Amino acid sequence: MLLLTASGCSKTEMAADSGGGAGAVASPEGAALAYEHDLDIRLDAAQIGPRVKQIADACQSARFGDCAVLQVGQQGGEYPTGSIRVRIAPKGVEPIIGLAGQGGEVSSRNTHAEDLAQQVADTALTKARLEKEHARLLAYQDSRTITTADLLVVSQRLAEIEAGVEQANKDAAQQRRRIDTQLVTLQFHTPSGQRSRSEIGEALRESGAILTASVAFVIRAVAALLPVAVVLSVFVWIGLKLWRRRQRRLQATH
Repeated sequence: MLLLTASGCSKTEMAADSGGGAGAVASPEGAALAYEHDLDIRLDAAQIGPRVKQIADACQSARFGDCAVLQVGQQGGEYPTGSIRVRIAPKGVEPIIGLAGQGGEVSSRNTHAEDLAQQVADTALTKARLEKEHARLLAYQDSRTITTADLLVVSQRLAEIEAGVEQANKDAAQQRRRIDTQLVTLQFHTPSGQRSRSEIGEALRESGAILTASVAFVIRAVAALLPVAVVLSVFVWIGLKLWRRRQRRLQATH
């Protein structure tokens, strides 16, 4: 993985880290860079769900160019969150980020890129080698001197080569897709002030439950200790009676 090595890209990364609106980053001519953007956005709790849906709809309708929704997630409760991951054309990165941040705050942004040049070269080399071998075996297969045994071996190898070429084509298409489009991951959280108010409200609600539990504990403790206290009181009373009787006998003998 590399972090925006070109000077122009470095400026973009610095702006992104500050949480500001960085300009769109495009792979330089001839490069094979796969860009990814990760953003954390603070938004009012009531807006998170509708905003995630709004972004998904904009992506699926190609409002900002070619786009595909890869993941959508939402969580309710006291601290609602939302997330959406899309793969979009470079020109649509900033518009969709702008849509996501409307009425909220981009608290963090990170942009990085993976250099796929070696993977692209390896895939092209593999495909070229397989196609060359395929052509050579086809010529040998048409030869009049080929035996039946060799024909079976050649046919099997041709099938393996064709499967390899198909896989190489799939790999090349995936690599091209990662280079021509960019991955954008948007995470939505409520502002810290809302979370603090929620925590205070939760603490107040919990205080009633804590008080009830404490009173219940005291009642159980009293109920459990009362029989013991009664028995101890009886023994103490008997003991005092016996001790006083003995004291009187001792005084009488003297």
